[in-house]
Amino acid sequence: MKPEIAFITGASRGIGRAIAIEFARAGFSLAINCKNSGEELKALAIELADSFHTPCLTLVGDIGDECFVNQAFGRIEEAMGSVSILVNNAGIAHIGLLSDMSMEEWDRIIRTNLTSLFCCCRRAIPQMVHNKYGRILNISSVWGNSGASCEVAYSASKGGVNSFTKALAKELAPSNIAVNAVACGVIDTQMNQCFSKEERLQLAEEIPAGRFGSAAEAAQLALSIVTSPIYLTGQIITLDGGWQ
Repeated sequence: MKPEIAFITGASRGIGRAIAIEFARAGFSLAINCKNSGEELKALAIELADSFHTPCLTLVGDIGDECFVNQAFGRIEEAMGSVSILVNNAGIAHIGLLSDMSMEEWDRIIRTNLTSLFCCCRRAIPQMVHNKYGRILNISSVWGNSGASCEVAYSASKGGVNSFTKALAKELAPSNIAVNAVACGVIDTQMNQCFSKEERLQLAEEIPAGRFGSAAEAAQLALSIVTSPIYLTGQIITLDGGWQ
């Protein structure tokens, strides 16, 4: 049986990279994307081929750009076949007062964190509907549930991801397509390197588990969700060590 094809956005580092490794280990064929770290993405593809013999297509470009997304899916379909698993992981953060935020910074957050879901899902859905099967997993945040001071744009974008997930799940359930999200708490990735050592220790003390989560743990959960019964859909599953 031909392996399923998974498309993972934002895969050059952090959670996306860990998901790519976990999915390769599980036997999926992969298409992986990033916007700026092309060399890191290519190195990951080589690592996956060497370690797991995984067919892996690299796609460097802005996943919030409709033209690039259409080209990316065209390349995947030509080289590998149709995408049956879409992992919308690409995301960026912005810390600062809303009153100090520029329109360009706002647009960049929304384009990367939310518009990218629209572009990728709209392109993936027709073939999934045709095949009467598909899995869409969106990587969200606990701040999409509760909001965070000085992270208004990020919180708004992730709240949008959560509502997008629930609504699209209802739309696609009759076509045997599951749509879910993981709302991550503090995961130990480059995105959180902005905190000082003291801030990191203080934050860890607030988490009942007593530590940050790992990208590998997020990846294990992602694999569990996309291989779970198709009846699991429309869920925002929190991974935060009991924090929120």
